[in-house]
Amino acid sequence: MGRTATEADCGAHSVEGRDMKEEKYHRCVRWLVMAIAFSALGGCDWALFNSKGQIGVEQGNLILISIGLMLIVVVPVIIMTFLFGWRYRESNEKATYMPDWAHSHKIELVVWGVPLIIVAVLAVIIWQTSHSLDPYRPIESDKPALNIEVVSLDWKWLFIYPDQGVAVVNELVIPEKTPVTFHITSDTVMNALSIPQLGGMIYAMGGQRTQLNLIANEQGEFFGQSGNFSGEGFSAMRFTTHSVSDDAFAQWVDKVKQSPEVMDFATFKQVGEPGEMVNHRYPIYPIRYFGQVEPNLFNKVIGQYVTLKDSHSTAMHEAAEVQE
Repeated sequence: MGRTATEADCGAHSVEGRDMKEEKYHRCVRWLVMAIAFSALGGCDWALFNSKGQIGVEQGNLILISIGLMLIVVVPVIIMTFLFGWRYRESNEKATYMPDWAHSHKIELVVWGVPLIIVAVLAVIIWQTSHSLDPYRPIESDKPALNIEVVSLDWKWLFIYPDQGVAVVNELVIPEKTPVTFHITSDTVMNALSIPQLGGMIYAMGGQRTQLNLIANEQGEFFGQSGNFSGEGFSAMRFTTHSVSDDAFAQWVDKVKQSPEVMDFATFKQVGEPGEMVNHRYPIYPIRYFGQVEPNLFNKVIGQYVTLKDSHSTAMHEAAEVQE
């Protein structure tokens, strides 16, 4: 019997030792997973907080101010959660036991007063920035604004420079420290033009014109995309925005003008075709220059839907008159 008990004790110690090793192993694995996750996040580009344009900087500041105001409530609540749990733990005999407590005017004042003040401050800030950061509001500058007409296609972006008489697919070039006014529409479904480091996005809708005013404070290359899911080729709607000097912009325009291709309405429809999938996905459409642009092409793109709608309404009206 003694030997059996000894063997049982040895077996119990062996199981406990194995459990401790497994627990230590799992703990190491958890820390390793956390380290990998944090290192992966370290490679992320926080474009919204690395703004290179006046609008983007102001929008980033608005986000930080809003978060800071809300943390006035969040941080104390988190601290008090742990503090109350520790203060009123079962083993703490010094904690005051008040089973009949039901109300406190001071607590009510804090619980309701602080959030009301925060909401009031946020309301004032949002009211002011809703006007100052209005995407339709022109940016004040000593330089005249550059007009660019943007059309979203399947699955690419067309940028028309009406004053320069050129057009480009999937490449945007702008001079630094110069306001840019984007006139935006879509030839297909709804999309959203987004250049995160320069500012907010605005929707592109067929038959309608929207507007966005941005400016680049410095030279560089900035990522552009569609910010609205629009179909199976949505991930291919990416482009690079180049902010360059005034001289470099003029040279780039001259380079585009050398292209023999002409962007007229027929070519526009051809470029707007979705293309063919490669390995079950649509590839990013290559950059394409057009040295000449049909006058008022942008308005014609918008008007095609208005014309179709008017024609359909007229046909229905005529059919109703015939039935009468």
